[in-house]
Amino acid sequence: MKKINILLSFMTALIVCVSCNNDWEDEQFMNLVSLKARPNAQGVTPIYLRYKENGNVDYQLPLIVSGSTKNEKNMSVSLAVDSDTLVALNEERFSSRTELYFKELTSQYFSMPQTASILAGDNKGLLPISFKFSELDLVEKWVLPITIVDSSDGSYNVNMRKNYRKALLRVFPFNDYSGNYSSTAFMVFFKGSTTGGISTDTKVAYVVDENTVFFYAGLIDEDRSDRRHYKIYVRFNDDEGQTLTIYADNPNINLNVIGTPVYSITESMDETLPYLKKRNIILDIEYEYTDYTTVEGLNVDYHVVGSLALQRKINTQVPDEDQAIIWD
Repeated sequence: MKKINILLSFMTALIVCVSCNNDWEDEQFMNLVSLKARPNAQGVTPIYLRYKENGNVDYQLPLIVSGSTKNEKNMSVSLAVDSDTLVALNEERFSSRTELYFKELTSQYFSMPQTASILAGDNKGLLPISFKFSELDLVEKWVLPITIVDSSDGSYNVNMRKNYRKALLRVFPFNDYSGNYSSTAFMVFFKGSTTGGISTDTKVAYVVDENTVFFYAGLIDEDRSDRRHYKIYVRFNDDEGQTLTIYADNPNINLNVIGTPVYSITESMDETLPYLKKRNIILDIEYEYTDYTTVEGLNVDYHVVGSLALQRKINTQVPDEDQAIIWD
């Protein structure tokens, strides 16, 4: 009798296992189409694209199909620019501080198809987007908002969860010299004073062209509503002395460059990660400028002097250097 009970228990367990295995042959979840664009703390997804003079730069935005089994049909997923979501994001995050708003990238700087294909047997596809950065003024915080459009014939289902249906792409063109520079050794004084200098942790260098970036003067950053007036351009000259040409396009800030600004570039491999190359750029700069907008009717003169340091980390195991850069 005991043997019969053991045999019956074994057969029952076997039937349960077979039943479970048969369950997994069927789809456990709906096949839902999503955009793969994880947002950061600001609610946007930063994408870094190398600047090319008078040339297009391509970016592939991934689409994914959820589900426990492979997608079994061809899908033609419709996509569109989603201005309303960007408007809502700006209002929710920044309220009346319009100087902090992200700005929608206009059509003259990008092109993309209205549909993207996902083939049967695949759970992913790509939306090709072509960007053109020539004459794009990075004073503005450019974002390309994209959404998946509902299927008109029911051939696919959209994932309606937050941050799955939409992608807010914050566009960062870069060249060899742009990025976040450490500026703790870059001091800002009232003109005529040698004490009481102030510094910030970082200063951002924005792309102008392949060899030029711009900073904001002194302590000004992208959160200032009047930042446009204080752009200081830095051109990296390919000469023996590794000199910099520094200029401004607004005569009202009275930019006065002192001495000969220079830069240096060194490269080294990481001590603990031997595949990681560190490229270090150091700028030595001294200039004076006038702040004429902070206090209405009052001009304040500043003296700025010190070094800016950028370290770019490159994964040498990745063949495409542009894709190998590790962005913090």
